[in-house]
Amino acid sequence: MTDYKKMAAPGVQKLSPYIPGKPISELERELGISNIIKLASNENPLGPSPMAMQAIQGKMDELALYPDGNGFELKIALSKKHDLDMDCITLGNGSNDVLVLLAEAYLTPEHNAIYSQYSFAVYPIAIQAVGAEHQMIPALPWQSNTPLGCDLDLMKSAINEQTRMIFIANPNNPTGSFLSESQLYDFIKKVPEDVIVVLDEAYLEYSPEEVRVDGSQWLSEFKNLVITRTFSKAYGLAGFRVGYCLSHPDIANVLNRIRQPFNVNSLALTAAAAAINDFEFLEKSMAVNTHGMKILEAKCEELGLRYVPSKGNFLLVDFGKEAMPIYQQMLELGVITRPVGNYGLPNCLRITIGSESEMQRMIDVMDQVCG
Repeated sequence: MTDYKKMAAPGVQKLSPYIPGKPISELERELGISNIIKLASNENPLGPSPMAMQAIQGKMDELALYPDGNGFELKIALSKKHDLDMDCITLGNGSNDVLVLLAEAYLTPEHNAIYSQYSFAVYPIAIQAVGAEHQMIPALPWQSNTPLGCDLDLMKSAINEQTRMIFIANPNNPTGSFLSESQLYDFIKKVPEDVIVVLDEAYLEYSPEEVRVDGSQWLSEFKNLVITRTFSKAYGLAGFRVGYCLSHPDIANVLNRIRQPFNVNSLALTAAAAAINDFEFLEKSMAVNTHGMKILEAKCEELGLRYVPSKGNFLLVDFGKEAMPIYQQMLELGVITRPVGNYGLPNCLRITIGSESEMQRMIDVMDQVCG
């Protein structure tokens, strides 16, 4: 019989698929329980931006038409937001899409790409799928000033003649660790111009303003810098799947050659263009996250559980023992978190910050499973 797995491209044969957070409906089917809360996928507990929801109502009668393949209205809004020309923008089906586009456009089996241990699982998947070599650089230890964060010195020393791309998330997922402006700037300045630095800022909005690092401010200085952003987190549009990247126009031109036509649907384009100006919703989202983070951190300290100080909308918690049984117990109590054993952190769970009532439910469950 034909072995279709062996027929696949060599890089694809070795891949393990990305495993998303468990949906509420799946847990309902498995255990037959209700009143479930999901704190697994870093979604906004407030739901979608109200301005986005209002905007899509006027588009319902256009669903038989193809979307604007260029995403003109959204690009105009992004151009104003970032004070960049439209030809610096590439739209994606979530920022995940543009990460994959970057790998497809610039990596080959003759190249390698660098990323840090404990960083977003899509980086190695995108690299390996195109047959490139991936270099995972050991993260900083728990005891460092940036627990489980990027070791930029090691990343710099790993660059060689075959290196074509470096992926850095700031804040980082799943750890929540964060690099300062001076750390990032000094690192990018040392990277050769023929190595593309992809700065993934999916969780940027959750960083307090006083420490927030907006890498887009450096685009005019570093032609090899690419910034990726998403509307899935702070703007509450995860179900719409819309993200983008900012880059030198030449890089955007290359990406748009392989970007699938109509990769962002009509409702997503409309929702994102409206949400970008929903400043009241964004401010409320930040306030809810700050309050919920304090609740969860206080419970961890009370229970003697270490965690990575986070600048995202989630907390990586170390339970000091194998976390899968704890995860399972939480599921049975109706709370979905995210196990991260696949990241090499078998004792940890990543817990999304929810509403105040969800966080109260979470800490009650933690008392039950950690008591």
